[in-house]
Amino acid sequence: MLTALKGNIIEALSPDILGIHPSSYLVLEDGRVEGIYPTLTENMAETAVEDFGDALILQSFSDMHLHGPQYEYMGTGMDRPLLEWLETYAFPTEAKYSDTSYAREMYRTLAHDLIQNGTTRVAMFSSLHTDSTLILMAELEKAGVTGYVGKVNMDRNAPPYLCETTEESEKETLRWLEESKRFTLVKPILTPRFAPSCSSELLAFLGKLKAERDLPVQSHLSENLGEIALVGQLFPDCPQYWEVYDKYGLFDSKTLMAHCVHSDRRERAAMRLRGVHPVHCASSNNSLMSGISPVADLLREGQKVCLGSDVSGGTTLSMLRTMANSISASKDRGALQQDFSQAISIEHAYYMTTSAGQTFFGHGAGFTVGEKLHAIVLDDTKLPKLPNITLRERLLRAVYRLDDRHIRAVYSEGVRRK
Repeated sequence: MLTALKGNIIEALSPDILGIHPSSYLVLEDGRVEGIYPTLTENMAETAVEDFGDALILQSFSDMHLHGPQYEYMGTGMDRPLLEWLETYAFPTEAKYSDTSYAREMYRTLAHDLIQNGTTRVAMFSSLHTDSTLILMAELEKAGVTGYVGKVNMDRNAPPYLCETTEESEKETLRWLEESKRFTLVKPILTPRFAPSCSSELLAFLGKLKAERDLPVQSHLSENLGEIALVGQLFPDCPQYWEVYDKYGLFDSKTLMAHCVHSDRRERAAMRLRGVHPVHCASSNNSLMSGISPVADLLREGQKVCLGSDVSGGTTLSMLRTMANSISASKDRGALQQDFSQAISIEHAYYMTTSAGQTFFGHGAGFTVGEKLHAIVLDDTKLPKLPNITLRERLLRAVYRLDDRHIRAVYSEGVRRK
């Protein structure tokens, strides 16, 4: 059965190119993209059309780095640097997720709010609690959010109330992987919290597991100077941070590395060579005083850069706001260095928050024919009607001025969720 959405369609074809289709039809066959057409052809005469008028039809968003249990205190403690913030806020809150009833209540809210904000794909950290991680996966799948969720591994450098033994971490990871098989839209991703929180024995176990089961990996890399110094002390045989993950087989094309704020040329070259996906998290990098990532350099070098809200170091779940923060941060870096090539464009930002994530999940860029629809309808029609404004300009303005109240519809896996 053919159906269609009608409106101003914008897709991210590459980091530099938007596909812009004014007043066009996004045609679907049983929820899968059949094509984009300026008009319907004769053989589409019976197509049921949902006409969104002059609204924007966009790809839905992929949030490639956020912490599920941190959502409840988003915006709290934004006057502290990373390591102090973790000890004061993140770890005590995550400990509460040993209570599965509490976890279900919080994660149901998070899953609902993701869809309301137009995010249909995620790569998310849970806590170290297996049962609560499974609840998170279930609530996301129920809401229509797809992607990856990871049970966090941490067997050292954490408070006693939030630390596993190595044996417990290994055993619980295997149990979590086994029980995750019941999900279809949300899959497991190995999640060493970051190198300092994992012993060499645990990292070796995770690397072996990754190789045996061909699993993806997510963690943190070169976010904060204090963190980098700690990694150097704990792993003196690895001259650079990335080499810890590489040593244990956790650094390849199925790896997401959040932040990369202080990644130098050598570290960036290693990421590019191995196909690692950096995840840019401008809001948290600012909030926790970590620095400004060289995101324009990463893009120019051909890195597969994605965007993440990094809730709750990041202060918003909205990927519209995350795009705006990313553009603004790149301009700040350019101003500080008097190098205006550091500024990224709306093409870059939109690609990083849509197609870059899609490709990590094995899908094509833009609205790829044959794939299940992931889309939002964003209504900017109540903003001032400027003469001769282009659709590209409307997209950029929407990123800076709109929020979840302006998202009229959300589609995930070919199904309308909002």
